[in-house]
Amino acid sequence: MSQPKQLMRRLSTRHIRFIALGSAIGTGLFLGSSSAIQAAGPAVLLAYMIAGAAVFLVMRALGEMAVHRPVAGSFSQYAYDYLGPMAGFITGWTYIFEMVIVPIADVTAIGGYMGYWFPGIPPWIWVLGTVLLIAAINLMSVRVFGELEFWFSLLKVVTILALIAVGLGLILFGIGSSDGKPVGVHNLWAYEGGFFAKGWDGLIMSLTMVMFAFGGIEVIGTSAGEAGDPQRAIPRAINSVPLRILVFYIGTIFVLMCIYPWPEIGNHADGTSAAAELHGSPFVSMFEYVGIKYAASLLNIVVITAAISAVNSDIFGAGRMMYGMAEKGHAPEIFGRLSKNGVPWVTVITLIVSLLVAIVLNALIPERAFALVAALGTFATVWVWVMILFAQMGMRRKLSREEIKALKFPVPGYPVVPMLAILFMLLTIGLMTLQEDTRLALCAGGIWLVAITVIYWGCCASRDKKVLAEKARQQDVADV
Repeated sequence: MSQPKQLMRRLSTRHIRFIALGSAIGTGLFLGSSSAIQAAGPAVLLAYMIAGAAVFLVMRALGEMAVHRPVAGSFSQYAYDYLGPMAGFITGWTYIFEMVIVPIADVTAIGGYMGYWFPGIPPWIWVLGTVLLIAAINLMSVRVFGELEFWFSLLKVVTILALIAVGLGLILFGIGSSDGKPVGVHNLWAYEGGFFAKGWDGLIMSLTMVMFAFGGIEVIGTSAGEAGDPQRAIPRAINSVPLRILVFYIGTIFVLMCIYPWPEIGNHADGTSAAAELHGSPFVSMFEYVGIKYAASLLNIVVITAAISAVNSDIFGAGRMMYGMAEKGHAPEIFGRLSKNGVPWVTVITLIVSLLVAIVLNALIPERAFALVAALGTFATVWVWVMILFAQMGMRRKLSREEIKALKFPVPGYPVVPMLAILFMLLTIGLMTLQEDTRLALCAGGIWLVAITVIYWGCCASRDKKVLAEKARQQDVADV
């Protein structure tokens, strides 16, 4: 059988929708929410609402471009076309950087989760096993991958909905905690400081971790090149996923804080942080608090599934981005090779190998690994979102009035709405200067951008200049 020349369009609306859910619901919810709650108190619910609205605007901007022109490489290609070759190069590689950093947090967490059942086995064995499993799934045909990711994500979604339902039942029927304290909505303002216990500044400071939680949802754009009917699948996926994620995050955290004392979330009895450990998971703590037996084991299964699903989607998105960049000379040509199943196998193997960094990172700085990786992931994620918004505005400037009217999935409120979203993203990056871990990650992110810019000028700038000159020449000939 001959090797396919391009990606196969075999993903349905159902697949794309759940791939995005799989990427966006992971450790950002099951571990990161502890840090966000500690920063903002109950007002963290507002932080998730505000951040979710901003992310939805980014997705609409991406959707407008993806429906107008579904291509492999997605927003890297759009940045290339509408902002210039260097913008496309930096955007694409920063997204790949993001999709390597974020899964490192997930696979690191899996080692700790498995230690709950098998404390005598070194965590790196579970990390290695997870990496090999992810490799096998991503090397299958895209339709098989889509089907597996659908079921991974569906299990996660159903479990979260069940968690919300059980929590609401405990609240409505007034079932108390194991120490006799009542549960209920009043717990959102019952503790010192009330609903805004940490003030508006606490709410604002929580945004960096909240934004990390939504990272990965832009994988919808990278799946456009393999969507069977992108003009139908992409709008449906984008219009449904943000709302569902808001329900999952706000619903679970609302229930959590109504049942479990929020000042104790993510802390040991002595007040020290336990956010990076299994017993510090707020959802495990919630069920233990109300005396539901075996809750820890059940939740452990869920968080492992969530982490595998998130890594699975992230590797898929980064692999397709690298494939798209190889097509235009912004990545080594070998990354454009496809298996007989139509999978860019070289990119998948490369990304899988990069995940092994999680073993080293977890060994060197186990206490700070998750916080640092999350902060660096936040920077890369927000930077990519800013470039998506700028690319959409660049596309609008290049379209004629007739072409703008013909857009099938236009961004509402253009250009005011995209500009507001850009300002919000820049605010989030600015907030990273105020805390040690996020400040360190911001410096690392800045070094990354400088390095990737230097690489572009050294490897691709002259080639891109020739390509653009040839396109201009051909256009002049066509006009004549």
